[in-house]
Amino acid sequence: MHMKLNFKTYGIGLAFFGLGFISNQSIAQQSENLVENGSFEQTDGKVKKLGSIESALGWVSPTGVRADLFTPSGVPEINVPINAFGKEEAKEGTNYAGIYAYSFGDKAPRSYIMTKLSTPLKKGLKYCVKFNVSLAEASKYASNQLGAVLSSKPVTTDSKTAIIEKASVLHPDNKVFNAMYNWETVCAEFVATGGEKFITIGNFSSNEETIGEKNKKTEMKITPVIAAYYYIDDVSVMLVAEDQACDCAKAAVESEYSSMIYQKQISINDKMTPKQKVEIEQIYFAFGKYKLTPIGEEALNLIAEQLKANPDMKIEVRGNANELEDKVGAEKPLYADMSNKRINSVIKYLVSKGVAESALIAKPMGSTAPNPDASESDEEELKLAKSRRVTFVVL
Repeated sequence: MHMKLNFKTYGIGLAFFGLGFISNQSIAQQSENLVENGSFEQTDGKVKKLGSIESALGWVSPTGVRADLFTPSGVPEINVPINAFGKEEAKEGTNYAGIYAYSFGDKAPRSYIMTKLSTPLKKGLKYCVKFNVSLAEASKYASNQLGAVLSSKPVTTDSKTAIIEKASVLHPDNKVFNAMYNWETVCAEFVATGGEKFITIGNFSSNEETIGEKNKKTEMKITPVIAAYYYIDDVSVMLVAEDQACDCAKAAVESEYSSMIYQKQISINDKMTPKQKVEIEQIYFAFGKYKLTPIGEEALNLIAEQLKANPDMKIEVRGNANELEDKVGAEKPLYADMSNKRINSVIKYLVSKGVAESALIAKPMGSTAPNPDASESDEEELKLAKSRRVTFVVL
């Protein structure tokens, strides 16, 4: 059962943020995000269970299926980075939302998230609309049609139905978002008809118009859902000056290569030697990136503890790239020498934690040492992601 978007008087008891003001003459206003809690960081009370998106100030579920809010709460189902649907660090801050975007045969009803903009959109003006999605590992499917509807009135219903409506914003290629482990951006320019006050995010197309791709089984031990479940984070709607363009082009360039960050599950116990505890850790990166993730920093904290507890220990810090990075780096300096860039990030962090720099020996490997954990059954993107890493050898 589907529902045509039916705009009604907003009857949900929520306190939205006060309306802001946009001056058509003020270029400075173009950088203001009209989604005031776009990263879901501001919450009301402690989040204790799934279906609690309304704990994020300003956000609601517009249908009878309650969307989820994930936060470092210690509650396993909704924790960050590991929760009931998979493992993901927030794109921005520490929190993110979660929705069902598609399910085979509509077996799992869809969910949506909606919030009120800080000020209505002005007729004829351009706005840059962006949000980030990450496919959860529990998903047995991936889908396209992830988009946003900007409207003058909200939609509210207690029914567990799909909202069928023309999306205001979709990815330019309306791609199937099948990347786990990291975030992809939906970005587009939107010219306001005037008076749009709400943004709703989800899948607004019927199952017949949605591509549902079946995923391969992941390495993570988790209960699967017969659906495409997505984490959502960093939502923004910004005014664009008349002589400027939305920075979707930048987002497209950043997404030209894989944004996947692989993360190997490891287990450390008290019976392991310091050498074993250090060498089991591996730090992974997105394509052409050397910035540490929170998970990477957590692993380096453990290594720092071992090095400081064993001051005579020296380790080789081995930086690895993959073949595609080396190939692209030969033509584009931005992607060149990723091995050394990753090594430098790791050594700088360890030194900041009190490790003696003399205990750290850099060894760039380039793409000469593919990850032995990569298997023939892995998709090519996953194989490449497994090789973008820093490893450690105790000398």
